[in-house]
Amino acid sequence: MTVMYGAFLLLGVAIVIEVGATALLPKADGFTHPGWAAVVLAGYGLSIWMLTVVVKQMPVSVAYAVWAGAGTALVAVIGLVFLGEHFTWVKAASLAMIVAGVVGLNLAGAH
Repeated sequence: MTVMYGAFLLLGVAIVIEVGATALLPKADGFTHPGWAAVVLAGYGLSIWMLTVVVKQMPVSVAYAVWAGAGTALVAVIGLVFLGEHFTWVKAASLAMIVAGVVGLNLAGAH
């Protein structure tokens, strides 16, 4: 059980790194700014490597569902709070469905 907690912790760190890299994409400006592009690519590379370590300890379907769902929700929040994006009830409902799907997959994967 301790190994699974470690895997979820590592998955959480990988998600945060991937979300950070995604949030920096506007700085890379279509990869026309080499420094920012390098940071984005390094972030993606590190987060994917961490994901490969995680799937040694948990099913890939669960790991990727958490990765995709949490990453999507976090990027939406960062877009709203830091990047000036608009948040509508449709976006909120869609994110809620993603979270519900991730929870459902986790519950199904636990048995």
